Amino acid sequence: MQVHEVMITEVVTVSPYATIREALSLMKKHQLKSLVVEKRSDADAYGLITYTNILKTIISEEGDIDLLNVYDVCAKPALSVGKSLGVRHVATLMTEHKVKRVIVLDDNTLIGFISMDDILDVLMQRID
Repeated sequence: MQVHEVMITEVVTVSPYATIREALSLMKKHQLKSLVVEKRSDADAYGLITYTNILKTIISEEGDIDLLNVYDVCAKPALSVGKSLGVRHVATLMTEHKVKRVIVLDDNTLIGFISMDDILDVLMQRID
């Protein structure tokens, strides 16, 4: 099974210049734990911001969520994979890099998102 068969195609993105409060608002609105951070330029990479990134920043730096922007807090570059990569390979990459989510690219264009939960759901269906 390949990534494109499992990935989520409705990806919610956030501007790298958005405030942390704006990112949290988007997460709440869409009931998400993470957002893909848009590139600042064509030469840039996508990023990923999660509740964990935000919490660590607020706790460690006592940051103001209205002054900090997403780019300052996100994991960048985000781990990304191609749409034709096998799901088992993605799971291996995720465990090796200790990440729960990766973005899916096709010719350097964002086309989807896959999480460890998505992979586990597929594997559970095969077991049933």
